Amino acid sequence: MNNSVQAVIELQSLLRECRCCPDMIPPVVLGEPVPSPVFSIGQAPGDKEGPAGRPFAWTAGKTLFQWFERIGVDEQRYRENVYMAAVCRCFPGKNPKGGDRVPTRKEISACSGWMEEEFSLLQPRLVIPIGKLAIGELLPVGKLTEVIGQQFELELWGVTTSVIPLPHPSGASTWHRTEPGKTLLDKALTLIATHPAWRTLFHAER
Repeated sequence: MNNSVQAVIELQSLLRECRCCPDMIPPVVLGEPVPSPVFSIGQAPGDKEGPAGRPFAWTAGKTLFQWFERIGVDEQRYRENVYMAAVCRCFPGKNPKGGDRVPTRKEISACSGWMEEEFSLLQPRLVIPIGKLAIGELLPVGKLTEVIGQQFELELWGVTTSVIPLPHPSGASTWHRTEPGKTLLDKALTLIATHPAWRTLFHAER
């Protein structure tokens, strides 16, 4: 790749200073500044990710990294090699009715400008959106069964790339622990493991 780590660091430094959404709770949560051909997109950090200083730092992250361990990549290697983005990078706050607040369209749009910059810089060849909110920003999705376990070839922000969606690894969700979710998740992980961009990063270990 032609992109340098320094260029990614500089972009992340600008992103860290963003405070354009008054209802979002900083800090901005970012993954490692790796110039990677594989780009994952989460939904938004929870209340534990800000203090931890990294995405997927709590319960959902444990499940997510267990999935990747099934295809031969542990958490540390994933974080060191995959660029971890999100639909929104600050904690949206709690929903009075329970759970975290869903970001507004205005907040999502504000953060998508940063993602466009990241795509332009990184030119990812494989994108892994995690959860229905993230998937829905890239392609139409009604039910998860319509998209999980499939690979899509799309043009995103001017970059032609493969998209392989994953369900959200939330402990509150039973989708990935029951059928047909379990089988579709396995199929999605196999697609990721055999994708050329993933194999380039992780030396075709599987």
